[in-house]
Amino acid sequence: MPVKLGELLLKENMVTPQQLQEALAHQKMNGGKLGKAFVSLGYVRDEEITSLLSRQYGVPSINLDHFEVDPAIIKIIPAETARKYQILPLSRSGATLTIAMADPTNVFAMDDIKFMTGYNVEPVVASETSLEEAIDKYYGSTRSLQLKQEGGGQSGGQSMGSAGLKLGDSPSLKEMMGGESLSFDDMASVGLSEVDIDSIADEEADVETVKTEDEEIDLGALAKSSEAAPVIKLSNVLLIDALKRGASDIHIEPYEKEFRVRFRIDGILYNVMALPMKLRDPLISRLKIMAKLDISEKRLPQDGRIKIRLKVEDRSRDMDFRVSSCPTLWGEKVVLRLLDKTKLMLDMTKLGFEPESLERFKRAISKPYGIVLVTGPTGSGKTNTLYSAIAQLNKPDTNIMTAEDPVEFNLVGINQVQIKDQIGLNFASALRAFLRQDPNIILVGEIRDYETAEIAVKAALTGHLVLSTLHTNDAPSTVSRLVNMGIEPFLVGTAVNLIQAQRLIRRICANCKVENTDIPHKTLIEIGFTPEQVGTFKLYKGRGCGVCNGTGYKGRVGLYEVMEISEGIRDLIMVGATAVELKKKALEEGMLTLRMSGLEKIKAGVTTIEEVLRETVL
Repeated sequence: MPVKLGELLLKENMVTPQQLQEALAHQKMNGGKLGKAFVSLGYVRDEEITSLLSRQYGVPSINLDHFEVDPAIIKIIPAETARKYQILPLSRSGATLTIAMADPTNVFAMDDIKFMTGYNVEPVVASETSLEEAIDKYYGSTRSLQLKQEGGGQSGGQSMGSAGLKLGDSPSLKEMMGGESLSFDDMASVGLSEVDIDSIADEEADVETVKTEDEEIDLGALAKSSEAAPVIKLSNVLLIDALKRGASDIHIEPYEKEFRVRFRIDGILYNVMALPMKLRDPLISRLKIMAKLDISEKRLPQDGRIKIRLKVEDRSRDMDFRVSSCPTLWGEKVVLRLLDKTKLMLDMTKLGFEPESLERFKRAISKPYGIVLVTGPTGSGKTNTLYSAIAQLNKPDTNIMTAEDPVEFNLVGINQVQIKDQIGLNFASALRAFLRQDPNIILVGEIRDYETAEIAVKAALTGHLVLSTLHTNDAPSTVSRLVNMGIEPFLVGTAVNLIQAQRLIRRICANCKVENTDIPHKTLIEIGFTPEQVGTFKLYKGRGCGVCNGTGYKGRVGLYEVMEISEGIRDLIMVGATAVELKKKALEEGMLTLRMSGLEKIKAGVTTIEEVLRETVL
């Protein structure tokens, strides 16, 4: 390389001179490349070296665990050549062949491949370790090719697959981002997995890498750069690729020396790509313009919404993205929440309720008045549960009013109100207005304060069914939360019909599901199974495949802790019982805790022990 790796690492303060000497000694003793020596000694990680080389030479980086390469593309380069130069062909478009290589400045390798294949060569950087594994995977075996999970594990890995997108037929990087302009509809019909980071960076080379709060911002230049064709294409690629991979959120995060994109899929965040810092301001400005946010305001958080229409295979599909920007040390972080109505499950029988828990929930929402509370952290499926409830209650003779922040999905026949705190339209004021609208059922997005809780209780006590959410860890502790807000215990006991805590866990991938015989009986007893239950059911896991991106999981299912307010529990609430006392009474009456709901999912072969332990406690 023009600049030696050791010198680069020293320059970036990623290693010390002593560590460099130790790595050189390790390399001399064991052979191989210096980068591998640094990784073996634990001084740097593979991805750190890859990111460094990408920044140094202006070449896109790639994690080979992310992609499934078409066998026809692999055949273009012989195995001995791939091993000799440590390269892997990724995709072909016209006369251009994209290859992954550890040394993107090895012109001899690129000239050799160009002469051998007749294609122009376009390099991307990959780590030495991942290249070795990929070469062994594609050239060393004739079995079916499957995505491998980062770190070699079978569950819970943090690498991201391509969601079944093969690279063989995809356009070249330069054709996608640096060539002729592609329409949004065109891009939706193409298998997109990488973008031409290099060409975009060149085109936007005049953009400053880092701006502080006090620096002046040239709004004209910023707006102009955000409307440049490569930036528009990049933003489109991100949105479409997230849809194709089944992501629920897109995280765009600036750091001191890199700019990364992550997707949240089935509740887990995965690294997808690293972008040059030169793209930070144009890309974020483009997304803010699409969301109708103020691109000049970089010091305060902002919220907006992007609405697009996708055309895939002659079918149009409307999509919403909820956009949130937040100022961080190195620039604005933007998170986009994908609101895909096709994934909204309104049939509550398919949400994952145990039969008795479902009956309790249905009984509570069928009552003409009272409060039904759904609790859990952000992303636990509370909105989906409430939407499924009002979908069941939505009839011609029923007036349903909702106050939401934001309104995530439009429901036919429901009067939905968007909360706007900046003009004084908060949950409390919306609730007051609802009571003058002759409602039967009221849905309040969240009870955040005493005022909202007080009006909700009054509405329930005056003949209205109120559905809402709270952020608590379990069902019994919700009573204490309401009392701490200032609601008298006798009002809580009288007004509340049911409290339900819930979580979302990942399902085992049906395509690669196999029996798991590695779990000892002792472990099963420790997590909550009785000795009598152990041995009466089989455990399963996912091996990892192209369908599930190598994770072993595909889709999610709910865990539910449903505490119906019976006469016995109501009496305890009235006398100020603790959450522990309420839980004991609820268990006596047949309530399943979140952990018990998880154990039922394990017995049914729906999920794994790891998933249940990740979201529940004994």
